[in-house]
Amino acid sequence: MATGPGLTEAVLYDVLVNYLVSMARLVENAMNRALDAITNFNNPRSAGLPGEVFLFEPRINEMEIMIDEHTVRLLRRGGFSDDELRLIVAALKITNDLERIGDIAVNLAERVITLRDTPDAKMPEKLLPMTEAVRSMVSRSLGALIFRNAELAAQVLESDDMVDQYRDQIFETLLQNMTHDVALVSPGMQFVLATRHLERIADHATNIAEDIIFWVRGLDVRHGRGLMVRAEAQQPGSNASASPGTAGTVTENSYGLHSQVTPGCETQRV
Repeated sequence: MATGPGLTEAVLYDVLVNYLVSMARLVENAMNRALDAITNFNNPRSAGLPGEVFLFEPRINEMEIMIDEHTVRLLRRGGFSDDELRLIVAALKITNDLERIGDIAVNLAERVITLRDTPDAKMPEKLLPMTEAVRSMVSRSLGALIFRNAELAAQVLESDDMVDQYRDQIFETLLQNMTHDVALVSPGMQFVLATRHLERIADHATNIAEDIIFWVRGLDVRHGRGLMVRAEAQQPGSNASASPGTAGTVTENSYGLHSQVTPGCETQRV
């Protein structure tokens, strides 16, 4: 049949997306358990969470290998459309970031085990809102991947600065506490490492969001090159094309705004 090859290729690309979503869900589950463990490290009911995180790691690694192998099979076929090529490039990068989030979840679980055996360990006040901000970023990245939603991905990029602010506040508080009480140095260093792990998860979520925007819109927004995210209030009678409930729209790259300082590129206005 004439439609056979085209149908087969469409199925192969759908399989790639489904693999990505499956891996993302595994990573999100591992990360959520790690976040719950660190915010409830002194609660006996959460004692099993670090072990659950460890069990996710080999499954995540296996998914990474499956996606890489499937991507290689697609590359061998050749004859890509622009959208298909962007998907392949984005998939390779997203898989790497997902695998790193899984590794960091393991690192967080290790911090939890150490904190439980550390006297005088008390969670910094800002750690809980920081974990929730990180959780939200990863969840939105997953939603952007599932629904191929560049606007949702753009919201992830906007949230990264908030996580950095929490990190700075926690570091300052921990430094003051450790300076005044030597007994707090050991638990304080564990929370410093945990905070750093959370920041790295947020960075990887940001990378994933950037890759989704590249895949969906063909727009390279890395390294501050890219976004103008404009909130679009839906006025009665407005002809705005954005879907209802959309908080913002990726509208253009930074070269059009700052051509004198930003190198030219092949990204486009959308």
